[in-house]
Amino acid sequence: MATPGLLLVDKPEGITSHDVVSRVRKLLGTRKVGHAGTLDPMATGLLVLGIESGTKLLTFIVGKDKTYEATIRLGSSTVTDDREGDVLKTATSAQIGNVSKEAILSGIAKLTGEIKQKPSAVSAIKVDGERAYARVRAGEEVDLPSREVTVSKFEVIGEIRFENEYIEFDVVVDCSSGTYIRALARDLGNDLGIGGHLTALRRTRIGEFDLATAFDFSDGSPLTIIDLAEAAQTSLPFREISTQEEIDLRFGKRISGAADRPTAVLASGELVAVVEPADPNSLKSLVVFSKGESNV
Repeated sequence: MATPGLLLVDKPEGITSHDVVSRVRKLLGTRKVGHAGTLDPMATGLLVLGIESGTKLLTFIVGKDKTYEATIRLGSSTVTDDREGDVLKTATSAQIGNVSKEAILSGIAKLTGEIKQKPSAVSAIKVDGERAYARVRAGEEVDLPSREVTVSKFEVIGEIRFENEYIEFDVVVDCSSGTYIRALARDLGNDLGIGGHLTALRRTRIGEFDLATAFDFSDGSPLTIIDLAEAAQTSLPFREISTQEEIDLRFGKRISGAADRPTAVLASGELVAVVEPADPNSLKSLVVFSKGESNV
């Protein structure tokens, strides 16, 4: 059995997140591999994979804030809101020439903070049990409802490049889970009246995890699984419990204590469970890990 825990992977361009999972399954010789947060084939960057019982931790990671680096091209809109989709509309050189740097920065400011965002139609969101992208590819019109998201940082990196046929620039975005960077490019372009889409996207952070120690298929970097206990202590608040409390949790009982969100509990350095409040004075288990699976 592969070591239970988390594996950080730097996904290359041109493959799906499921392709990454398949490759890691072969490398580790196990079927029990999952990921926290899909990346489009065009996108590169951080995927957090759960290995063996490490998959139980993914539910506590997938909803964390994320950081992306992207390239936005203004001057045309596409079906997918990125460079892989068919072009819907192209602005004229005159229209593009009327857009100033100040207008772009003002548009970015409008899309920063707590905003309502309509997800890209070509997305993995389910509509009546079917992925939205599948409905779009089947020729249906999909109009997804807007949702509230938080964009805590949306900044231009470097120069804004003004060309005759388009305007292009790089950005960094810190945002809540469920935010579509493609939709930010689309909405910025629409606000400026010339359309917009992404030409590049790279995820650099998910919660407390970043690319610094991520496995890269192309450079032969070592494949290092983060131990369950270390992974839990990195991504969740944590506390030590007694031997008796460990026994109680393993038998489905509650333990005394208070917490305001899911919390990892460890006994002698080993991850026992992730718990949540049962009432103001006691905690109950959300997931329990088998004895002997982790140690730090």
